[in-house]
Amino acid sequence: MEQTIKLSQGRIGNTYTVQKMELPINIEKRLEALGMTHGTSVLILNSKSRGVLIVKVRGTRFALGRNITENIQVGGTA
Repeated sequence: MEQTIKLSQGRIGNTYTVQKMELPINIEKRLEALGMTHGTSVLILNSKSRGVLIVKVRGTRFALGRNITENIQVGGTA
């Protein structure tokens, strides 16, 4: 089985595959509406203060707070 890490542990410039999201249902549904679902590729573009990650998902860039990235499990670089 593929090893997973928290999205917050990912490195800038690497692409990962979403494996599991353990978030409140309203946040999970919002991320799904933005295109982040199980199996989606996520490119980490930048890391800001306080653990905020700038990511690119399906051609769209957005920021995710540490409280969210700590609860998204991703697989190794895609």
